[in-house]
Amino acid sequence: MPHPDLSRFREPGVGVPHVEAALALVVLVLVGVAEGQRLGPNGQASAASVSAWLIAVAVCGALLLRRRYPVAVGWCTVLGTGAYYLVSTVDGPLVLVPVAVLYALASQGRLRACVAMAVVMVIGVSAGALAGTGDISGTAVFMLTGWLVAVVALGAMRHGRLAYAEEHARWSAAQERLRIARELHDVVGHTMSMINVQASAALHRLTKDPSQAETALAAIKEGSKEGLRELRATLGMLRQVDEEAPTAPTPGLAGINDLIASATRAGLDVRVDERGAGPSPPAAVDLAAYRIVQESLTNAARHSGARHVTIRIHRDDRQLTIGIEDDGRGPAPAGNAGGTGIAGMTERARALGGMLSARPGPAGGFVVRARLPFTVPDKPMDDWGADDQDPAGG
Repeated sequence: MPHPDLSRFREPGVGVPHVEAALALVVLVLVGVAEGQRLGPNGQASAASVSAWLIAVAVCGALLLRRRYPVAVGWCTVLGTGAYYLVSTVDGPLVLVPVAVLYALASQGRLRACVAMAVVMVIGVSAGALAGTGDISGTAVFMLTGWLVAVVALGAMRHGRLAYAEEHARWSAAQERLRIARELHDVVGHTMSMINVQASAALHRLTKDPSQAETALAAIKEGSKEGLRELRATLGMLRQVDEEAPTAPTPGLAGINDLIASATRAGLDVRVDERGAGPSPPAAVDLAAYRIVQESLTNAARHSGARHVTIRIHRDDRQLTIGIEDDGRGPAPAGNAGGTGIAGMTERARALGGMLSARPGPAGGFVVRARLPFTVPDKPMDDWGADDQDPAGG
C-alpha cells in the first residue's frame, strides 16, 4: 500500500538541526557589528554594551534548544529580546530570533503560546514608545504588530496544511484498506460459498448417487482453482515494487459467463437479459458491475435458497444499470449477521457516484438493482423513487 509523501509539509528545518545554529550565528554576527558602533574612542565597551552583547549571546544560544523545549525557548527569546532593547540603544536584528521561534511554534499548532508571546512583545514595544525610548515610535509598534500577525498566520497556515495532508493520508489509507477488503471478500466469499454448496451436495449424494457426488467434487476442484487464481491477482495489489506485476486481466462483465457457470454448478438456473447498445463501460464501472453480480449470485446460492436467478443488464451512453432477481426467500430476518456483502456492493456503487438497492421483491424473492454512471456526477444519486423507471427492472 503506497504511503503519501508529507515531507514538503513538515516544519522547516526538521531533520536539519544546523538551521538554528546558522540563524543564531548570523544574528549574533549582525548584533556584534551593530554593538561595535558603540565602542569608545579607545575601543573600550561600556557596561551597557557588554550587557547587551551577553543578552544577545544568551538569546541566540537558547535558539539551539528550540526543538527540545519549544515553548520555554520561545518565552526566553521574547523576554531576552525585550531586555536587550532596554539596555541597548542600537536597533539591532535580534528580533529575528523570536520571530523565527514564533513561526516554528505556530507551524506546530501551539497557537495559544504564540499569541501570548506576540502580545507580550507588542505591549513591551508599545510601553517603550510611550516612554520615548530610543528609536521606538508608534510606527515601529504598528510595523512590529503587522509582522507578528503575519508570521503567526503563516505558521498556522502551514500547520493547517500539514494537518489536512495527514488526515487525507489516513483517509486514503482507510479507503485503500476498504477497497482491498471488498476485493478479498468478493473473491474469497464467492469461491468459498460455491465450494460450500457443492460440498453439501456431494455429502448428500455420496451414498445415494456417487456419480453426482463425483460431479460436485469436480466442480469444487474447478471452483477452488479459479478462486486461487483470482485471489493471487487480488493480492498482487500488495506486491513490492520490484515484483512481477500480475498478468491476469481485471474482472469485468466480459467474464460473466464464468460466474454463471459457477452458479450453475451450485444448482442455480441463471438467465441473462442484456439490453442497450452503449459504449463499453470504464474499467472501474466494469469491475464494480462484475463484483455486484458475483456477490448477488453468492447470496442467492448460499443464503436465499433460490433456484432461478435473472440478471438484467442495460447499458446506454451515460450509465450501466443492473438488476438481479431470484426466487428465494431472501436474507434471514436477522440480516445475515456478520456479513458485509450488501454493504460492500453499496459502497462500490456509491464510490462511483451511483447507488444500489437490495430488498425483497414485490412477488417474493430478492432483488438487487444498481446504477453505475460512467462519470462521477456532482451529487450521488438519490434513493430509488416511486416513479423511477429502471431499465434493468422486472
